[in-house]
Amino acid sequence: MRLAMTETGFRAGILLFRLFKIVSTAVARYVDGTFSNLQPSMRLSRYFLPILRETPKEAEILSHRLMLRAGMIRQEAAGIYAWLPLGFKVLQKVTEIVREEMDRAGAIELLMPTLQLADLWRETGRYDAYGPEMLRIKDRHEREMLYGPTNEDMITEIFRAYVHSYRELPKILYHIQWKFRDEQRPRFGVMRGREFLMKDAYSFDIDEEAARRSYRRMFVAYLRIFDRLGLKAIPMRAETGPIGGNLSHEFIILAETGESGVYCDADILDLPIPDELIDYDGALESIVGDWTRLYAATDDVHDLARFERETPPERRVRKRGIEVGQVFYFGDKYSKPMRALVAGPDGVERPVIGGSYGVGVSRLVGALIEANHDEAGIIWPDSVAPFAVGIANLKVGDAASDAASLKLYGALKKAGIDVLYDDLDERPGAKFARLDLIGLPYQVIVGPKGLAEGKVEIKTRRTGAREMMSIGEAVARFTG
Repeated sequence: MRLAMTETGFRAGILLFRLFKIVSTAVARYVDGTFSNLQPSMRLSRYFLPILRETPKEAEILSHRLMLRAGMIRQEAAGIYAWLPLGFKVLQKVTEIVREEMDRAGAIELLMPTLQLADLWRETGRYDAYGPEMLRIKDRHEREMLYGPTNEDMITEIFRAYVHSYRELPKILYHIQWKFRDEQRPRFGVMRGREFLMKDAYSFDIDEEAARRSYRRMFVAYLRIFDRLGLKAIPMRAETGPIGGNLSHEFIILAETGESGVYCDADILDLPIPDELIDYDGALESIVGDWTRLYAATDDVHDLARFERETPPERRVRKRGIEVGQVFYFGDKYSKPMRALVAGPDGVERPVIGGSYGVGVSRLVGALIEANHDEAGIIWPDSVAPFAVGIANLKVGDAASDAASLKLYGALKKAGIDVLYDDLDERPGAKFARLDLIGLPYQVIVGPKGLAEGKVEIKTRRTGAREMMSIGEAVARFTG
């Protein structure tokens, strides 16, 4: 009996010891950030970051070159890219800001399919009119379909199936979805690709006055989106193109590599952006009025005589620009031919009045780089940086450097800071060049020389400013 109890106790002890080892290992790996679903490993030795030493020949503009060199994307076909981990993190952060501001403005998210029936587009006459940019396909049953370049027809079909009274209006529906336009000459990387991620929203209202309120609501939401991304986007009068309608504004950021000529009053660059407490149910006319009373237009609608008449010489801006979003008011262009009707207060059915609002989400990543870079590489705004902090261990294998780097890494991860730990056994110059290239806002440089004085070096990527501080002060700097 005693022998049996002894064996039982021994086995229990062994099991407890094994359990202790498993738990202690898991805890250690959690602190290190390598064993957590919430905080996956961000050690560079375990990350996937295929940096290129040489610039690919096909890269024509700076953002394309830097995205390829920084291991953000890989071209799979002309105008079609795989988003690698670093690029995908930025894309996700841009997407989330767009989503937050659309939700704040009262828009409702859904998700429509990428493939659409050709018959839907025939109802509006757009199937034949759209042009060769539309990818037309047939399924195995010979049904004609298309890979959607936009969704006005489909959202109108969804709307007409469920909404029949003015009491259910207004509605603004949106989704964030991959689209395809078969550009004849795809170029400039994600700035002019064939496959792209887009946020498109669609408003439905009982009459023109209500529809223009929805237009203003999205106009203000766009000002906030681009401001949160660290971009100064100027709304400019623009052509409506294949979307249709008689009112449209493109949101343009100024950049030398822009594809459009732009003309504007310099005073528009200093207008304030509405804060997050903006009342979208209130009167937005004054805000939109401030942004549209000054001259601002793309070259396709530019009126030289009006520009010179309304804008003093010292305030005339003539530059290139990159389109990052566009808003459209198109009335009953889709609802009338598709018979998307609602009963008004008088009981009479009438076509719903609509608008559409697009943001090129994947295009924005390239635009952000065009607006934020130097000769060393990308300089990400804090709001969309793939990692907030990069830790460079200058002497991997040195006990003090390893311990200090891991202490910083664990503390920052525990505090919820997105951090990349460069634990590769490489020369310091390679580490500095890589961190500058990928553009993280802050770098923590850990090496024997600084640690001899109990300090690490903090570098701010945008300004190049450097300061020495203790590990505790460094942690407090990023978590405080």
